[in-house]
Amino acid sequence: MRPNSTSPADTEAKIQELIAQLGDKYAATGQDLVGYLEGLYHANFLSYWNYVHLDTLLTLQTPRTDFPDENIFIIYHQISELYFKLVLLELGQIADKSDLGAEEFEMRVRRANNYVRHLIDSFSVMYHGMEQDQFLKFRMALLPASGFQSAQFRMIEIAATDFDLLLLPSEKQADAETIADKFKHLYWLQGATELATGRKTYTLLQFEKKYANTLIEMGEKYATRNLRKRWQELAGKGKTTESLKQALKEFDTHMNVSWRLMHLRSAVQYLHKEPEVIAATGGTNWQQYLPPKFQKRSFYPELWNADEMQEWGKDWIVEMLKQTNKA
Repeated sequence: MRPNSTSPADTEAKIQELIAQLGDKYAATGQDLVGYLEGLYHANFLSYWNYVHLDTLLTLQTPRTDFPDENIFIIYHQISELYFKLVLLELGQIADKSDLGAEEFEMRVRRANNYVRHLIDSFSVMYHGMEQDQFLKFRMALLPASGFQSAQFRMIEIAATDFDLLLLPSEKQADAETIADKFKHLYWLQGATELATGRKTYTLLQFEKKYANTLIEMGEKYATRNLRKRWQELAGKGKTTESLKQALKEFDTHMNVSWRLMHLRSAVQYLHKEPEVIAATGGTNWQQYLPPKFQKRSFYPELWNADEMQEWGKDWIVEMLKQTNKA
């Protein structure tokens, strides 16, 4: 007999033990274990394609034109939203853990960093994967939809830091007390204004109608348990670590520098033609909205010194130039 093999008697004993545990479990709910076991006997075995709903997944791409590269555009954005969901799962667990320690905090931030890093790298799918001529034609069928309308990206920002750090500095903002009042002064609203008039675009009006209440409720929920607040809790108790601090700085850089600059790089490639600049599908002023140097926005400003904030985004640009020169 092999050392790790299980005897028939041991197997039978284990089966009886599990049946007894199942009996207790279902008895507590007033249900009949026999009925559940019979149902298990008749149930089909699980398959990979059923588990991930593969057939349904592969039908979720419904292009509005006959240009083949529109499928790339759709699939890329669907993948991005799934990665956003993974990030939100980690941030939610950080927020909800009552006895959160520095080790688990750092582990989940590093997981989130890994997801965002994949997202940033994945921009090459669009950057190298679509023909500009096809894009400039099929994009006109997408009006007024815009990636600006990604609610999950906004949720990540809300879960990552204090709501006040997402606002535009202004006299009106200083008088805003509730999250609902502050919502009117979020920095990203400036990215969804008409280029000519400065009024809200239809893209923004659509977005607010669908998601404003959800985002306001989330702002209220995370007011005391966003990542910044949870880090401050640990720091106040002397329980934070240098490696956690570095993980938060990495997350800050990924979200507020690298992600935006990769997005900008893609926008410039597809939407910039000398001597004119082509507006995005939602009519947004992306030239002012995307570059980090115009915003210098940070989730954790206390983690950076003045020189680092002054050079916000510079390292990324230098690295991209090196890669371009190598190519």
